[in-house]
Amino acid sequence: MQGSDWNLASIWEAIADRVGDRDALCHGEMVRSWSEFENRAARCAAVLEECGIGHDHKVAFYSYNGPEYVEATFAAFKVRAIPVNVNYRYTATELMYLFENSEATAVIVDSRLAANLEPLLAQLPLLRLVLQVGDGPLLPGAVRYEEALADACPASRINRSPEDLWFLYTGGTTGMPKGVMWPHRSLLLTSAPTFKSLRLPTPSSPEEAATVAERIHELGGETRLLPAAPLMHGTSAISSWGALCSAGAIITCGAASFDAAEVLESVQRHRANTLTIVGDAFAKPIIAELVRAEGEGEPYDLSSLSLVVSSGVMWSAETKSELMARADVICADLLGSSEGVGFARSVSKRDRPSRTAEFRLGEFGQVFNDAGEPVVPGSGERGLLAVGGPIPIGYYKDPAKTAESFREIGGKIWSVPGDWATVEVDGRITLLGRGSACINTAGEKVFPEEVEETLKTHIGVIDANVVGVPDEKWGTAVVAVISCEDPAPSAAELTAHCRLTLAGYKCPKRMVFVDSVQRGPNGKADYRWAKSVAERAVAEQAVAEQA
Repeated sequence: MQGSDWNLASIWEAIADRVGDRDALCHGEMVRSWSEFENRAARCAAVLEECGIGHDHKVAFYSYNGPEYVEATFAAFKVRAIPVNVNYRYTATELMYLFENSEATAVIVDSRLAANLEPLLAQLPLLRLVLQVGDGPLLPGAVRYEEALADACPASRINRSPEDLWFLYTGGTTGMPKGVMWPHRSLLLTSAPTFKSLRLPTPSSPEEAATVAERIHELGGETRLLPAAPLMHGTSAISSWGALCSAGAIITCGAASFDAAEVLESVQRHRANTLTIVGDAFAKPIIAELVRAEGEGEPYDLSSLSLVVSSGVMWSAETKSELMARADVICADLLGSSEGVGFARSVSKRDRPSRTAEFRLGEFGQVFNDAGEPVVPGSGERGLLAVGGPIPIGYYKDPAKTAESFREIGGKIWSVPGDWATVEVDGRITLLGRGSACINTAGEKVFPEEVEETLKTHIGVIDANVVGVPDEKWGTAVVAVISCEDPAPSAAELTAHCRLTLAGYKCPKRMVFVDSVQRGPNGKADYRWAKSVAERAVAEQAVAEQA
């Protein structure tokens, strides 16, 4: 049973007290110990307290990856405030919505993003503190992060609750983002697999966490995690909080966008053993950089790396195989979302590859049909993927959406974000895609992800997004927005490739070729962009045909 102080901040404090000399944060040439990590977080907590920021106040993180992101999150947890992730690709309208919706009273902002925030400051009366990370012109009323910490005395430790919250705003690909409310008790339980892999008990108190931390370091089993995806994305954030709960180290890269060379150099420099990515969007550039380095006779030393974890988008079997051919790693493809983790997983090894989009349900995963009953394996019936166990408590200030996504089934609350799947005879599941992105064409349902992955198996395709565009004949036509190698395959060639494995109605009716398929910083598809590109191309084609 968990105690009343079963809280991320309290557990990290206890770990720092016990293994203070061990690495906690690594960034470039900088390495900070757990003692330094805790001390700087305590100083940041004092800065928050001085501005009256405490229990249930929201602290927005409008920043790229870096040690400050992790330290300030720890600081917010210390004063029982609620960290709020901010997507740094947001437009002014989206930024304004998120700050107002979350009722943020403080913001940690990277200087490289300051110009985007400045026009909004006068319209955000709730903001009490702007902590600015890095050099560059200081925003009006802002305080430099390093100067603030240098002038502060460490905050005193307080009692906290497992019901304290962390907010993870959704990507907003189908509407304005929603704030998913994660209680600390659920976040802490998501780290259970790490302890299980080491055959150690999952701690239920700060004291137990400290004892287990010592044991982990004695065994040499500490996680050295490099979250390549942004920390404002759930994949990197939740895995980072879990790594810290097992007394691990977080390795961050400083580039404003994904840089495969920087990631691989950081893995090599800091001996990372775990890497989080987001599917092919990250894996393909990593493979290209490995090939380049090998060709120049200066291969990267990836001997420390043993696990590569992906979540958020599909990760093709072909790309996993290419990566495993160059690094002796396990590829863990996890089905998760802002609304829950551990839905299902697919684990690939050199001697045991797995097929694209083929998973096995996690410990708390299930597929339910419309009647709220588990889908019968082998029936071919489509069902909604769900997860129980440690899950969020709902969306902030949105009871209607909460009721849709967090459903009571069989007397238990399940997280049901809207992903469809089928269950095979042997219990494996095949992910079809998110219902909100489903294309209804001539009465048939087409899941974009299935078509995208088929297109990307063609050797000439780099990336693809599939969307629905209004059409007189089909109602909605399936249209693919594609980037290709040079020379590019023809539309006819790609259609023929799709027809090898897809039903005719699923094959794109039109192909739109672009230099690069736009994705969010978390690697996820930007369907709004793809739809605008597709609709514009179809409209231009119609005009040309009439001329």
